[in-house]
Amino acid sequence: MPNRKSRRRGIIQSVDRAARILEALAGGPRRLGVSELADRLDLSRPTVHGLLQTLQAHGFVEQDRDSDKYQLGAGLLQLGNSYLDLNELRGRSIVHAERLAGRAMAAVRVGVMHGSNIVVVHHVFRPDAAFQVLEVGAQLPLHASALGKAMLAYLPDDVLDDVLAEPPVRLTSKTLAPKALRAELAVVRERGIARERDEAVLGEASVGAPIFDHGGQAVGAIALVGETSQLLPRATPSKELVSAVVDAARGISRELGAPRWPTA
Repeated sequence: MPNRKSRRRGIIQSVDRAARILEALAGGPRRLGVSELADRLDLSRPTVHGLLQTLQAHGFVEQDRDSDKYQLGAGLLQLGNSYLDLNELRGRSIVHAERLAGRAMAAVRVGVMHGSNIVVVHHVFRPDAAFQVLEVGAQLPLHASALGKAMLAYLPDDVLDDVLAEPPVRLTSKTLAPKALRAELAVVRERGIARERDEAVLGEASVGAPIFDHGGQAVGAIALVGETSQLLPRATPSKELVSAVVDAARGISRELGAPRWPTA
């Protein structure tokens, strides 16, 4: 029978392998199959399959019904609730997001990049009496949201190429094709403001800007979101909206120690 030391070593090895699987799934924009994960991590297919089954049982990974490939699961978001409470970006954004919502009379989202999505870490309701749903923890498409575009525009070229390695999913008739998306990201990088109009959900638009940390890295983004006809009736956002969003993004970045905004 294995002694205590060998059992402990086996447990540590299993935890390490499970963590590597989660990191591999988080590190790319695509779902991955058992064989792909086994090849990437230099592990046997039965070992990877067994670990995936355990992770799936706990909700940490999910299996796509059509392709049988795996992606990160919602269980990780539940574990992240305590992290959100301690997350500096979220903490620094609360006052600025509230002020932005009141200034623009629209809902506000603050998000961070997570794989091929943006995860909403803070959400302020539109300041009226209408029924609204809290969106903290919701995942938005990088390529079809102002939050996502604001972050994509400031990624290093090699990382952007990896994120956009597969053609972005066409969510509506307004979703940008790869070439048009790259051209728009260049404009976002130049101006520091991103916008999305009916690209993820018909009738919904958003205007956002990147948030930088003390090292000049885009660590998140803040955006207004609302009905297209009200928030963004024309393709170009109004100067008032741009000014409001930029002021909020700049303020949060300043509190995070960013030397300037935007950061080239």
